[in-house]
Amino acid sequence: MIPDQISGVTQRSLEPAKSFVVELAEILLLALGLYFVITFAIQTVHVIGYSMVPTLNDNDYLLATKADLRFTRPNRGDIVILKSPFDQSQDYVKRVIGLPGEQVRIIRAHIYINGHLLDEPYLDPHDPWVTQNNWPTAGSSDPSGVIPADRYFVMGDNRNHSSDSRTFGPISIDDIESRAWVRILPLDHFGLLPKRPTLEPGTSLPAAA
Repeated sequence: MIPDQISGVTQRSLEPAKSFVVELAEILLLALGLYFVITFAIQTVHVIGYSMVPTLNDNDYLLATKADLRFTRPNRGDIVILKSPFDQSQDYVKRVIGLPGEQVRIIRAHIYINGHLLDEPYLDPHDPWVTQNNWPTAGSSDPSGVIPADRYFVMGDNRNHSSDSRTFGPISIDDIESRAWVRILPLDHFGLLPKRPTLEPGTSLPAAA
């Protein structure tokens, strides 16, 4: 009976050690999973500046997803975080307006996509768009306004105070880092970013254009 008793004691003493190893492995796997989510899937974005007013304000905080851009391309109306064409260490927050292969024309503060007027419900009707309200300009590299493959025409919602594709042209898909979905701060403005532009199929470019 003594050997059996010794064996039983030894087995019971090993059980806590096994339990500790399993728990440690679970904690490490959870930590690794959180690391990959934070690094590759979700990004917290601090909005600095006023180029997206009235949709976004200075000092807003957003949650943006990175992983979905590996599977789906940006859509018109998406608010995206992109690398600054002037300084790759800085990020811009802009809205996707024109998609690859589309013709974008801005005529007297109205945007036309393939000849159809773009309705933008998120713009401030009390702040008339008066600067850079025509595109392409005489100095544009491509006066046709056709967006090249794998490039996107982006703009800030605050059209009078935004450095965007009117200045630096369409951006590469490789420069888009993430897509914003929800504002998390301030709490009184917490929520999704739902407003999107729509094309008016019955409209066309002005005759003079």
